[in-house]
Amino acid sequence: MENVLVIDFGGQYSQLIARRIRELRVYSELVPYDTDIEKIKEKKPGGLIFSGSPYSILSRSKKPPIMDKDILYLGIPIMGICYGMQLIAYLLGGKITSSGSNEYGKTSINFNTDSLLFKGLKPVETCLMSHKDCVLEVPPNVKVIASTYNLPIAGIEESERKIYGIQFHPEVKHTPSGMDILKNFLFSICKCSPTWTMVSIIESQVEKIKNIVKNGRVIGALSGGVDSSVAAILVNKAVGDKLTCIFVDHGLLRKGEDQQVKETFRKNFKINLVHVKAKNRFLKKLVGVADPEEKRKIIGNEFIRIFEEEAMKIKDVDFLVQGTLYSDVIESGTKDAARIKSHHNVGGLPDDMKLKLVEPLRLLFKDEVRRIGMELGLPDEIVWRQPFPGPGLAIRIIGEVTEERLEILKAADAIVLEEVRRAGLYRSIWQSFAILPCIRSVGVMGDERTYAYPIVIRAVSSEDAMTADWVRLPYNVLERISSRIINDVSGVNRVVYDISSKPWKE
Repeated sequence: MENVLVIDFGGQYSQLIARRIRELRVYSELVPYDTDIEKIKEKKPGGLIFSGSPYSILSRSKKPPIMDKDILYLGIPIMGICYGMQLIAYLLGGKITSSGSNEYGKTSINFNTDSLLFKGLKPVETCLMSHKDCVLEVPPNVKVIASTYNLPIAGIEESERKIYGIQFHPEVKHTPSGMDILKNFLFSICKCSPTWTMVSIIESQVEKIKNIVKNGRVIGALSGGVDSSVAAILVNKAVGDKLTCIFVDHGLLRKGEDQQVKETFRKNFKINLVHVKAKNRFLKKLVGVADPEEKRKIIGNEFIRIFEEEAMKIKDVDFLVQGTLYSDVIESGTKDAARIKSHHNVGGLPDDMKLKLVEPLRLLFKDEVRRIGMELGLPDEIVWRQPFPGPGLAIRIIGEVTEERLEILKAADAIVLEEVRRAGLYRSIWQSFAILPCIRSVGVMGDERTYAYPIVIRAVSSEDAMTADWVRLPYNVLERISSRIINDVSGVNRVVYDISSKPWKE
């Protein structure tokens, strides 16, 4: 299969670049910048893209990530983005300097439309800049193909070896012509073909799973969400009845969700399903624990212990299927990216885990997984289920988890989802949910003063689970949610709406 490798220098948009390439139906894979050149050659890529980076080539305090110069002489087309362009210029003998002032945000840019990279574009377009350093002098035999008012060198080209660099980010929505630039690189320069489809993903993963599992037996961690469901169906397609799905009910699910999961899978799929009721076990482990990172690790560890126990009952089980996504991996911290939070299925895994992991979705985004789910025939209620964290409501209780707080949050959360569905907004919103901070405040209900909990409502839109913007819910929807929670949920006297976004700034 034709592929384009994204060389990751720790940029926060690195995986987004790969995602955009996949959207153009070309397989793309993220590889660390220190990957051996021989291993890169073995993958036979049709092109290489150097990502951005939080580092500076000029840094003396922190060693910047720099590849072997030989990468530029493999005869493979290369495009550098932001730091990637600066690195190309640096390796070829150009000069890099500090911009003097940081340049972030939308910028008007001038293109040399004679360049294959900008073929079909307007001479002046809008792009997103996000950098501190820039190219001061281009290397020999390299010409400038883009510029802005503040930046004379915003794009470079060495056409003979098909090496290009752009200082801006084509992978983000704020660069309207970004996908056209990527198309030009993939199809006009790299000569790739758009052959990577959901069907090809399914076929390749099924084959890969068969080769990994062989004659072994597998258990699947099933939550009822789209990730674990798609992973389970893929593995079932590969190994059939060698798979047994384990649904661990940790008591931290949303209201009525345990029953829904059992009914959905026993009705729609012929998959062996074991339901483990473990609420008391998890709540006991969480006594006195307030820190969310600690909660995630405790819950992740306990999940694995239960899976190991169930595997012993089934016998001869060597593998555990998880619906881990790339957003889980990157947020839990990778070699060149800082940890945002540990996901229970990544950062919460015990070191002495005995089962071998099978994670067929590990390099995919949520929207890709949903498209695979539709291709596999999963029902809409699973494919379009809003993302729900594996640790469940434990991390939506800000403080210690208790029975009382859990019941309050379950009731409030159910109201939020009911009203969002009633307003016809469920499919258009990435996540909508309630949060319970473990603080109490004085309020007035009727003629009495109360001392009770607040409920925080959160609704966000997102495309990749890594960036999110708060949703402007209609006032009448917020009013109904607030009124119902305060009137129907005992122990709550205040409802607030979280209007903070989840920034993703390089």
